[in-house]
Amino acid sequence: MAEASKRRLRLGMVGGGEGAFIGEVHRFAARLDDHYELVAGALSSQSDKAERSAQALGITRSYVDFEEMARQESEREDGIDVVSIVTPNHLHAPVAMAFLKRGIHVICDKPLTATLAEAKALYQVAEASQAQFLLTHNYSAYPMVREARAMVKEGKLGEIRSIQVEYVQDWLTQSLEQTGNKQAVWRSDPAQAGLAGCVGDIGSHAYQLACFVGNTQGKEVLADLSSWVEGRALDDDANILLRYENGAKGHLWASQVAPGNENALSLRIYGDKAGIEWHQESPNELIYSVLGEPSQRLRRGNSYLSEAATLVSRIPSGHPEGYLEAFANLYREFAEQLLTSTPNPNLPTLATGLHGMRFITATVYSSQNNGLWVPLTD
Repeated sequence: MAEASKRRLRLGMVGGGEGAFIGEVHRFAARLDDHYELVAGALSSQSDKAERSAQALGITRSYVDFEEMARQESEREDGIDVVSIVTPNHLHAPVAMAFLKRGIHVICDKPLTATLAEAKALYQVAEASQAQFLLTHNYSAYPMVREARAMVKEGKLGEIRSIQVEYVQDWLTQSLEQTGNKQAVWRSDPAQAGLAGCVGDIGSHAYQLACFVGNTQGKEVLADLSSWVEGRALDDDANILLRYENGAKGHLWASQVAPGNENALSLRIYGDKAGIEWHQESPNELIYSVLGEPSQRLRRGNSYLSEAATLVSRIPSGHPEGYLEAFANLYREFAEQLLTSTPNPNLPTLATGLHGMRFITATVYSSQNNGLWVPLTD
């Protein structure tokens, strides 16, 4: 790595105060490879909570207003280089815009925004900024996911025919939002989550994974969304048919009301020569099945894997490596991109997020119109 890349990037964070889940995940990711130093934050819009959270993390520059944080940090000689946005969805766009306008790089949790209109407005702001943008679709940074993508791009599966993906949980099977659970409350609130519930929260991950590994994008969707829990305003289960730009067809099932499932993200891709299968709950393994031959179980950390997988593997084979390390891979690759000015084609970008919002919007529209096929275009 170039000499310039040895310095730590000064990192700020918006959201992620006490009681938050994803904020701590992002902080761990930033620390793991020692490319970032967290120096500032607007961890809560409540002053007392923001101050307590900052003190607990040893942050001396604490803000309540993210606009003020963006202004002050951009004017300091030692101001932040990058901001990490870990708020509910409805704040992604205004926070990102505030920092992009000040020339500060942005790392943002998914989905990109609450609405497609916000995503388009954010895209325009980013186009006018010199700052760069990373969307943290962390599942795309697992070693065996990178291996799967490399295999598809190398033609090992042949012509891709079918892409099947599912992301299934059970934690919202009952009306958890009525108990005051913070994570359930905002995900079930259209004012904070946006126009979709389950589709925006985990369906967006499943869709990005399918496109990333399949080396394609969706062309059109037909969707049937459900809100099984009485009184729930947003979807908690989704069945979506997809037609992809490369000619493949597929199905996406996302559910947060499937008892017995914790975080069951699975991907299967089939071509005319072979198929691959990956399960997030067994992340170190990729099943590779060539037509007419016994299936192979490829394992993370072995010398027979491609450079794509090796570059995001930290420890020897046989040791589990997964969720937190995948987040850290994105943070590390983004730091290297910023410090060496070398673009990394594996990183989820603002364009990835904009297309993801088109997917979410088209899915909701299709379901509302009795299963109409809807193109993923404006």
